[in-house]
Amino acid sequence: MTTTSHSLAIEAKGLRKAYGDRTVLDGIDLAVPAGSIFALLGPNGAGKTTAVKILSTLVTADAGELRVGGHDLASEPQAVRASIGVTGQFSAVDGLITGEENMLLMADLHHLSRSEGRRTAAELLERFDLVEAASKPVSTYSGGMKRRLDIAMTLVGAPRIIFLDEPTTGLDPRSRHTMWGIIRELVSGGVTVFLTTQYLEEADELADRIAVLSNGRIAAEGSAEELKRLVPGGHVRLRFTDPAAYQAAAATLREATADDEALSLQIPSGGSQRELRSILDWLDSAGVEADELTVHTPDLDDVFFALTGGTNLPDQTKETVR
Repeated sequence: MTTTSHSLAIEAKGLRKAYGDRTVLDGIDLAVPAGSIFALLGPNGAGKTTAVKILSTLVTADAGELRVGGHDLASEPQAVRASIGVTGQFSAVDGLITGEENMLLMADLHHLSRSEGRRTAAELLERFDLVEAASKPVSTYSGGMKRRLDIAMTLVGAPRIIFLDEPTTGLDPRSRHTMWGIIRELVSGGVTVFLTTQYLEEADELADRIAVLSNGRIAAEGSAEELKRLVPGGHVRLRFTDPAAYQAAAATLREATADDEALSLQIPSGGSQRELRSILDWLDSAGVEADELTVHTPDLDDVFFALTGGTNLPDQTKETVR
């Protein structure tokens, strides 16, 4: 089913941006459904942060039709700002004051009354497990605590769309997983999240749809599973301990790549249930028993390196996967 403009939180058509003679974004199209997590992947310098800055009204695009929260960026920038929250790569909290004071400062910027500001700050500090640290200077916080405070401050204005630019950069694995839980919770409440990240596991774990940015263009877009199917190299590996069984299997499965030293066969496969059943049926009918069967399917690492590292892929990688 085609997504209509009315159900899109973010829409960009022909987005372009250049700095001097360097084109950063070369006519990209984006469509982010409301209430979803959209991840923009790409190597350093690919233009991910530039895209966030443009869509959050911090930088002006050179060209493109852009709508965020149903508002046109060119003619309604204030309306866009009122509907979004932005958390950048680097923490924007003030380390010289306390966590609570940071929250109250943000409440003032949103023109909340004193009582409403204190109530909102208290609710968010509790929600992000920062109550005990609220009266301490932020300079004493860990990286994960600063990141949680950063997002809590972003939520003071109750935005329906949040841009998270590299939200877990520099965090340890435990803090990263905590942040993932926070992001999922936001989306379950109806918030739309536009996420940029270099962590492929993060995009795989969180995103409903992923776009890979390379050389200023969208190289491919789709769900994590759809993108993985673009990359060749999936296979089933059969390992034997009985040399006779191995030889019998190798003689029959001529499309398999044989490893005589390891007594293993590698059969090209997408890992589908039908393909696995076919292999198992063949083993049964031939009276051959493999000691181990493992399935390898390409992961997002494979996709990322193939799309951004010059590896030749099928033509459809330049199109949106539907």
